[in-house]
Amino acid sequence: MTPTPWLAAMISPEQDFDGAPLLRKEFQLAEGHGGVVRATLRATAFGVYEAFINGAPVGEDVLSPGWSSYEWRVRYRSYDVTALLGPTTVIGVSLGNGWYRGRLAWHGMSNLYGSELGFFGQLDIEFEDGHIQSVGSDTTWQSGPSATTFNDLYDGQTIDARRNQDGWAEPGFDAGTWAGVRALEFDAGRLAEPASPPVVRTGVVNPVKVFTSPSGKTLVDFGQNLVGWLRFTLQGEAGQTITVRHAEVLEDGELGVRPLRSAKATDTFILSGGEDFFEPTKTFHGFRYAEISGWPGTLTEDSLEAVVVHSDLERTGTFECSNELVNKLHRNIVWGLRGNFLDLPTDCPQRDERLGWTGDIAVFAPTAAFLYDVKGFLQDWLLDLAAEQKAADGLVPITVPDALKYCPQPPEFPKLESSALWSEASVWVPWALWEAYGDTTVLENQYESMASHTRRVEGLLSDTGLWDTGFQFGDWLDPDAEPDKPWDAKADKGVVATACMFRTASITAQTARLLGHHQDAEYFEQLAARVQASFLEHYVSADGTIHSDCSTVYALAIAFGILSGSGLRDFAGDRLAELVRKNDYRVSTGFAGTPFITHALTETGHADEAYRLLLEEGCPSWLYPVTMGATTVWERWDSMLPDGTINPGEMTSFNHYALGAVADWMHKTVGGIKPLAPGHAKVLIAPVPGQGIDWAKTSLKTPHGTIRVEWRLDGGAFHLEATVPEGVEADVVLPDGEPRTVQGGTHSFDHRMVAANLDNQGSR
Repeated sequence: MTPTPWLAAMISPEQDFDGAPLLRKEFQLAEGHGGVVRATLRATAFGVYEAFINGAPVGEDVLSPGWSSYEWRVRYRSYDVTALLGPTTVIGVSLGNGWYRGRLAWHGMSNLYGSELGFFGQLDIEFEDGHIQSVGSDTTWQSGPSATTFNDLYDGQTIDARRNQDGWAEPGFDAGTWAGVRALEFDAGRLAEPASPPVVRTGVVNPVKVFTSPSGKTLVDFGQNLVGWLRFTLQGEAGQTITVRHAEVLEDGELGVRPLRSAKATDTFILSGGEDFFEPTKTFHGFRYAEISGWPGTLTEDSLEAVVVHSDLERTGTFECSNELVNKLHRNIVWGLRGNFLDLPTDCPQRDERLGWTGDIAVFAPTAAFLYDVKGFLQDWLLDLAAEQKAADGLVPITVPDALKYCPQPPEFPKLESSALWSEASVWVPWALWEAYGDTTVLENQYESMASHTRRVEGLLSDTGLWDTGFQFGDWLDPDAEPDKPWDAKADKGVVATACMFRTASITAQTARLLGHHQDAEYFEQLAARVQASFLEHYVSADGTIHSDCSTVYALAIAFGILSGSGLRDFAGDRLAELVRKNDYRVSTGFAGTPFITHALTETGHADEAYRLLLEEGCPSWLYPVTMGATTVWERWDSMLPDGTINPGEMTSFNHYALGAVADWMHKTVGGIKPLAPGHAKVLIAPVPGQGIDWAKTSLKTPHGTIRVEWRLDGGAFHLEATVPEGVEADVVLPDGEPRTVQGGTHSFDHRMVAANLDNQGSR
């Protein structure tokens, strides 16, 4: 059914109704046109909405339409509601503040996009004779109060079951006391069909323990740090209040709420006196623990459940190995992605922030694209990035959507310009999607954005040709930085920024060449060459030492290919390995260096150091949080200190995915699956064994079929089995270094590891 033209208006209730109004429209199906062939509802809102037809939900989505750059893109969802219609039909809508009117960022500000909630929807009904009946939101609708008396994504939701209006979205409901609606000014040209999947309930997690804290509070442990809410059914005295507070960790046996900063993360439920079902769908929380007060009777593990909520993504990649701590780390990375891929790629899901920070996804996109099908999810976000960038004269903001442009500037940050690695998301994320899925659409859609960013940064280069001026986040959260100075890294910010610019110019040049923009390609190739020459002249000494001489600068220089000649590259690899050994294999990198250090070590012949870095358990390391009971990836290497206290820094989260970008190395090097052509049309299967892991299994569902790799060490023998989709060519490299080319099918290989191999691979 081709959608009819928009006939609807953005409508708002005449009264605010505590911020969660109900809307309804009752109408009769047109007669004399035969039966209904199909019916489609298209809907969006200023705020978030839940839509019903004759009392039944129109879809499984929640928190729709999500958060987009509302100034330019207001996304709508489409639903097939044919089976829900009746001779008399009611469209019912429940509204909430969501991102549009609720609190955003850490300034305590709300109403950043507008002060009035609104709904825009149109139901198109096609009959057997071709007649189409359209029912759109207009001023004939009615509005009324709901049981929700407060709702905010950060602070929680209050539901007073005494205010329930049974049947409000069904025919025959008496809405005589309801108010009317008014039309808001709205340009339908802003409407956009989303490329991303909706946010849905993806599962439930049951409590593993109900216990009493030292202060006498009732706490529930769900055993997993997750994102969503609690739901339950119970009965008690009318007016009795149940309060639920959420947090990710405990401190001294009590709920650890300090990392939430000003976010209250508290849901309140008031009983009606009958049997009540509660599910707060107009908020979400990042939590493992819940503190519950006011519960009537005895609270047990069977009394409630946690609902897991995130974007509806298909799992595509798996990884498992002989080291259970590494497996747990990988599961934590997956859970971190799930919690932070809630309509957009956020930094964290629990405190007063939850923003789409560009730096986090810039480095995590390859990992995300292996674990899940994030093609549409990230393409949609990139459209917002391009819209924000275009409105800011080419400046890629540090968060998308850019709520921070409406907020006071943090005093520690000067006026922000393009920021290395963060603004690079405009180039690195589309390229990661191209490599993962082999579809040029994302490059075509984003090319203007990619080129605009690259040209803008070219204008920021100093007379030396370096990107060494202006504020930079740099190697953010270097573990050696003071807790309250996360930008204070060992790596020189100019080195980091200039290396990032070289990679960006190189990728933009390749994109231009791929899309047939040959003049642009030559321009960006020359720009990359100039940046490289400046980097080598000003930052690399005669003996190969890179300015600031720390792990991050060598990792980036190697991984980005900025070092010319094998001598410089070999020195950098040896120096990086030396620094890793001197630091006793503890992590010494922040946001910039961490995603690339294990790749850089392996590519320069230091796989043993890469393995030992991964497998280190002391703080700071990837496995330290695992040994501390983490079930997601932390923001800081030491978000929780060894004594069980929370890091004293104001900025501390226990669910950030950025440092989990090491999974890209786990998939490609330990697992052994690496693309040789975009979309894995050709693939390299070359697992590199290392000490501490005796076997690994990896699989990836690609556009061409599923690739599977399994290897194991058995005494002095290396066994490999690889399954390749039909039509895909694979280069298989065993530890002897000799490539073997195979076609589709399952192939087995055996290799006898000689002593030298065993020593070099660290696989005794």
